[in-house]
Amino acid sequence: MRDGNQLSRVGEVPPVASGVDPMFAVDEQLDLSKYFNAVRRRWLLLLVCVLVTTGYAVVRYTLTPKEYQARTTIQIERKRLSLLALGQAAWMEDWWNMEYYPTQYRLLRSRGMAERVVLDLRLFDHPAFGGGGGSQLDLTAADRGGLDSASSMQLARMAMGVQGGLEVTPIPETQLVEIIYRSTSPELAAQISNTYAEVFIQWGKENRTDTVNQASSFLDSQIETLRQEIEEGQKRLNSYQSSSDFALDPAGEALLERRQSLDQRYNSAVAARISKEAAYRGLLNLSPDTVANTQSGGRVSGLKAELSRLEVDYESKLEEFEPHWPEMVSLRDDIDKKKGELQRLTSAIYAETKDRAFAEFQKAKGEEESLEDERRKLAADARLQNSGSLEYTDMLTYISTRRELLAELVKRQSEVASQMQTTKESNVRIVDRAIVPSAPFRPSLRRNLSIALGFGLMAGLGIALLMEFLDRTIKTPEELESITGLPTLTVIPDISEGRGSGGRFRYGKKGYGYGYGYGYGGGDEGAAGKQPVGEDGKELAIELLPHANPRLAICEAYRSLRTALLLSSTHELRTVAVTSAEPGEGKTATTVNLAVVMAQLGRRVLIVDADLRRPRMHKVFALSNRLGLVSFLTGHLEVDRIFADTLVPNLFVATSGPIPPNPSELLSSTRMREFLDAVKQKFDFVIIDTPPALPVADAVILGPLADGLIVCVRAGVLQRDDAKMCREQLRYAGVRIFGTVLNRYRSSPTRYSRRYQYYGVYSEPAEKSSSAA
Repeated sequence: MRDGNQLSRVGEVPPVASGVDPMFAVDEQLDLSKYFNAVRRRWLLLLVCVLVTTGYAVVRYTLTPKEYQARTTIQIERKRLSLLALGQAAWMEDWWNMEYYPTQYRLLRSRGMAERVVLDLRLFDHPAFGGGGGSQLDLTAADRGGLDSASSMQLARMAMGVQGGLEVTPIPETQLVEIIYRSTSPELAAQISNTYAEVFIQWGKENRTDTVNQASSFLDSQIETLRQEIEEGQKRLNSYQSSSDFALDPAGEALLERRQSLDQRYNSAVAARISKEAAYRGLLNLSPDTVANTQSGGRVSGLKAELSRLEVDYESKLEEFEPHWPEMVSLRDDIDKKKGELQRLTSAIYAETKDRAFAEFQKAKGEEESLEDERRKLAADARLQNSGSLEYTDMLTYISTRRELLAELVKRQSEVASQMQTTKESNVRIVDRAIVPSAPFRPSLRRNLSIALGFGLMAGLGIALLMEFLDRTIKTPEELESITGLPTLTVIPDISEGRGSGGRFRYGKKGYGYGYGYGYGGGDEGAAGKQPVGEDGKELAIELLPHANPRLAICEAYRSLRTALLLSSTHELRTVAVTSAEPGEGKTATTVNLAVVMAQLGRRVLIVDADLRRPRMHKVFALSNRLGLVSFLTGHLEVDRIFADTLVPNLFVATSGPIPPNPSELLSSTRMREFLDAVKQKFDFVIIDTPPALPVADAVILGPLADGLIVCVRAGVLQRDDAKMCREQLRYAGVRIFGTVLNRYRSSPTRYSRRYQYYGVYSEPAEKSSSAA
């Protein structure tokens, strides 16, 4: 075995000085071409992913029910009905009510509004809502609000079904709101969208009418009471006139003046009490927020402005910071404090306003009762004086006072009636009514295909890159050099890619046609007895291709290997061994074609089939394997009788002979050394075809006997760990490794592919090139 110092000779890359194994060497530069090539090699996977996702999108589009969308646009003005006191304007602009519009949007989405839509359109009879076969609800009872529990539950379920297709979208910085409804029926979508707007307007009118009716009912009751009092007083007055004669004395005149003054004050007190009571009752029907906005003097609006600023600031910072960030937590605490302060202020103002209105009402009521007591005392004084004229005047004044008060209440009632006319107007108007949509809103074939295409591309790229990451095989010359630390002598392109060279190519049944032992696959049995031809339409085997069609680009690659070997040493090379890490990596084809291009130089070349376990040379050259190397090693045959001529000039073959039971012992014997010494005297160049290095030790035995060794690697098959293990095993045996040959390399945009594209142009027949010119 040779000295380990031979590893530093030409053709063997020494270990790097830094101690970093080439197996783990990392290229610091980002090479996007690697990722592009990885995707390009798996373009079929990318295509399958795109086809699957687009096919799913088409199927989903076909099976998904078509859904239509109708859109109604309404305008909601910020107005509210004011009944704090009689005589005020019916409508007031509610500018500072920050919750006004969110409240309106929530009312539109409410179940009560959906129930109105169901009843208005009789959706309980519609097949889309499980109806049909006649009405299932008593509409009269529904109008009275008297549905039983079962009907109420049914109506609520239908309303929730209607709510599922509703979308309320305010248009920013406007008073416009879009009511969008989606349904499988285009007509139903337009009907429900328009009906939502109509019932919302009608609900507002009914709500305002109820508020005004409460004030009107209170005035009606007061007016009816006054009319009864006037009627009873008139009866008493008429009865007194028919039964008595009366005349005023000086004392009676004084009492009459007091009574007239007292009655005027009493009438004013009654009117004031009625007004205060109406204001207090109207206040009870208003929300605390509405009362606080009108009675706070700007304090509530100021707090709401500050709260709005803090919320806007929080939302803007939320795009940059997480909610648990200290600054965001502090801002959230400020917002909560401001909300609590606003709620406390609103409650306080509402309570204060309500208490003040109630106090004013009680005060007016107390003044009325006080004046009523004075009137009763004055009536008692008149009876003590037994003044008939005074009693008559008292009854007359009482009736007159009640009539004046009745006239005042009738006036107020007319004002309320005018407000009732105003409440028939609405602060909500329909701007654009929904029309029946002509095309479905979803599913959209264009949108589905776009999403599917994007998802398919992303999935395909992701799977391709993941497979590339998980793929531990060697695929490029750069990877091979980086992992093994050995130079790449040549790259043999994959002829199955079909370059236009006038013939059909094959590698045999299983790639390069090599299998070994148990679990390594079979060999190329189909190559036996086949003579490759060039341009006669028959198939070309990879072996002997430089002889059959020497102008092919792949033949130029073998010539490049020949040149690299001849220039790899200052001493003349006589023997070269060829091996591989695993079976099926093109070892035999490399041996044969290298021998052919060597013989084409005019040298006498011998191929020695030293693979005594699964020999193939006799099949490639259609020779008998009855006698061969084993015959010489066992002493049954002289060395001169094992050489066979071939169709290639200057090329001879020493077949393996019978398969022995102990190949390793024969190859390590002195007879093998004698054989090599003998053939060196007879031939200019000897190429030894050895078994794979990892399954058996034959290559390790024969490597030191040759001047050097070539390791064949099949692109995309050999694992990186196996390549490193093969290199280390040969290195420990002291074998000189000239370099590697990368077989069946599929071209990619690298310096190697450009080199063989050049070979392809260079190797075109002269007549073809001239015709193209």
